[in-house]
Amino acid sequence: MSKITAQVQQSPTDTVQAWLHDFDTALQAQDIERVLSLFGDECYWRDFLAFTWNLKTCEGKDEIQAMLNATLNNVQPSNWQLDGEATENGDIYDAWFTFETAVASGKGYLRLKEGRCWTLLTTMQALNDYPEQCNHHRPKGAEHGANKQRETWLESRQREEAELGYTQQPYCVIIGGGQGGIGLGARLRQLGVPTIIIERNERAGDSWRNRYKSLCLHDPVWYDHLPYIPFPDNWPVFAPKDKVGDWLEMYTKVMELNYWSSTECQNASYDEVAGEWLVKVKRNGEEITLRPKQLVMATGMSGMPNVPTFPGAENFEGEQQHSSQHPGPDAYKGKKCVILGSNNSAHDIAAALWEHDADVTMLQRSSTHIVKSDSLMEEVLGPLYSEEAVASGLTHEKADLVFASIPYKVLPDFQRPAFEAIKKRDAEFYQKLESAGFMLDFGDDESGLFLKYLRRGSGYYIDVGACDLVASGDIKLRSGVGIEHINPHSITLTDGSELDADLIIYATGYGSMNGWAARLISQEVADKVGKCWGLGSDTTKDPGPWEGELRNMWKPTQQEALWFHGGNLHQSRHYSRYLALQLKARMEGLDTPVYGLQPVHHRA
Repeated sequence: MSKITAQVQQSPTDTVQAWLHDFDTALQAQDIERVLSLFGDECYWRDFLAFTWNLKTCEGKDEIQAMLNATLNNVQPSNWQLDGEATENGDIYDAWFTFETAVASGKGYLRLKEGRCWTLLTTMQALNDYPEQCNHHRPKGAEHGANKQRETWLESRQREEAELGYTQQPYCVIIGGGQGGIGLGARLRQLGVPTIIIERNERAGDSWRNRYKSLCLHDPVWYDHLPYIPFPDNWPVFAPKDKVGDWLEMYTKVMELNYWSSTECQNASYDEVAGEWLVKVKRNGEEITLRPKQLVMATGMSGMPNVPTFPGAENFEGEQQHSSQHPGPDAYKGKKCVILGSNNSAHDIAAALWEHDADVTMLQRSSTHIVKSDSLMEEVLGPLYSEEAVASGLTHEKADLVFASIPYKVLPDFQRPAFEAIKKRDAEFYQKLESAGFMLDFGDDESGLFLKYLRRGSGYYIDVGACDLVASGDIKLRSGVGIEHINPHSITLTDGSELDADLIIYATGYGSMNGWAARLISQEVADKVGKCWGLGSDTTKDPGPWEGELRNMWKPTQQEALWFHGGNLHQSRHYSRYLALQLKARMEGLDTPVYGLQPVHHRA
């Protein structure tokens, strides 16, 4: 019997087991040529910290070889073990595995095609000498025995709150106390990294409470858990904003975070000689200078609001608001409201205004990707994030890794079939929208919602009902036009027509996160770091060159000790693990040689 025939007859588990054994042997022998022989001609290795101390995707054998040449001696990987049974998916064998490095334990996901590796994900999960304070390492809580100097839990917390930032400096300061800053703060707390979260609002969760009253999560509950404390089983599928705010406030207290609300960061600068930041904040009217070693910008993936300027705006006698400032629909009954934009916020606000008997017109300047919420859940999210996925044993932690195991280069190929199915499923819905004049798209390459989100962070709406109002004409639509001039009581459009207006809402999105770095640190540092977000796909609003990972997110930047953390709840939860491990390793003085630090191609 030939060797090829024997291989065909092997089970997926046997095949993967043999591959891992060969891989382990070749890595420990530092036989890189043998390692490369185990990869197919088309191959991808996505690494989160384990080899690169970076979030880095190597595409093709040449890039893998260069990475291993630079890292293998330091990493010392070993003990590659299959975790559970391998599965067969067409001509692909999929499998979970675990491994070890010189300083950490890891977990990964492998896809073999014709016996050789197609995609490989390796992730650092825990530092060997510095585990999280949970499970076998959880604190005891009660102090048994007699002790005249006994300090209760409450006294310990009060002492920590009184000292940290005053007589004791935090190792890390997080600017921004929304869900991103809170989730990362919880990770750092569990790793014993002294951290202060700076939030200008009065209470944790106010970044949700203070938005327009119809706001709710468009992602389902299974996708949106925070680290350590998942939502309870009776949590709604789509949580309303105030419920999310209350959860974040509860979470902040229960996770014992050092959360400085009613505190505004005034400016920050890096002292290269001392290797620390000078962060000046105003807390309840008191000016304080913090000196952390690490600074994290968790000001939201979207960055600074984009507020366009138009001739005549200063003479408008009605109200003008960016969507982030919109208070809700209550005051606008009978008012003529014009919304510039056609993405998530524009639709949400338009529908709420219509429900309160406002006269609403949406200005759509360019095409928008629309996907019905139910279709998105069933066709796209359901296999990974749903009640059925949970029942099959796919926890959200596992689902996060499965999704992360798909290199961004091939993600469009994974996504396109699901969105093709949605096109057919909802063909009548899309026809009604187009008949009303709405300009639709499915992304530059028809790959749908997630690629639009990753590439540009805009250009889409998850429909929860507003589209029916657009299709019926209840929400008036002017497509293919923008604002030419603003008059005292009206708007002149770029086609020369005029709209009466009492309220103008700019649902025009946000700039790059490094806009906050420019405001709080300096334009020089913002330019040094470059644009945050985007893949370099050379599609609309995502100029090349190809980056392979999201720019500057959750990983080292060109500015020492400056990090960016954000994204949706799923991303904030998953990637906070890797950012926290990077910060902990640096605090403990571990060697963290970064491979593949991204160059800067775009400043904003």
